[in-house]
Amino acid sequence: MLARLRHAGLRGIDALTLTKNRSVYVSFRGKHLRVHEAFINAPAEVLNAVVLFVNGRGVERRLAKKVLVSFTIPSAHRARPVGRLHPDDLQFAERLRAEHRRLNQERFGGTLRDISVVISRRMRTRLGHYAPAASHGIAEIAISRRLIRAQGWEDVLDTLLHEMVHQWQEEEGHAVDHGPAFRDKARLVGTEPRARKKPRTNRDRVGAA
Repeated sequence: MLARLRHAGLRGIDALTLTKNRSVYVSFRGKHLRVHEAFINAPAEVLNAVVLFVNGRGVERRLAKKVLVSFTIPSAHRARPVGRLHPDDLQFAERLRAEHRRLNQERFGGTLRDISVVISRRMRTRLGHYAPAASHGIAEIAISRRLIRAQGWEDVLDTLLHEMVHQWQEEEGHAVDHGPAFRDKARLVGTEPRARKKPRTNRDRVGAA
């Protein structure tokens, strides 16, 4: 595979390790490149994206990351979802997935991918969290069960929309953070652009990147 990448223009890499890493598809340090083993059968445009991710800069690297994130790992290689569903939370999770599809159409023009939305019983300070595909293998949004129990559905949907903006960031090749691109898009789709917000119970709302 290293020979194929060099043929595609890869420079500065002397060693390549194939991994089954659950959290990262492609990474490099110094002259050592680590790539998920599923990329062995990736098409040429994906291998070119690996090259640009390593050797590119700025816009080139952001576009390359978008291609890498969108690459579908075959089911045998897929990471397990970040969250786990308690049986009592299945109904809420189904409702949130339906709301994700609705908000995707209404606020993002249907451009976001259909991803898993789960209920987290472990969140103590966060009300919502977006787990990027680039670091977790499969993108996922988790919503705090405490939020669902303590707040109105309007606050739950606002948290979901906040995390969907992070999803949009990753799928568009932006850094997943609370920077200018996030704030602009958040205002555009109608959610709170700040990273922290005081809900009615005085708990901090943290939108996690």
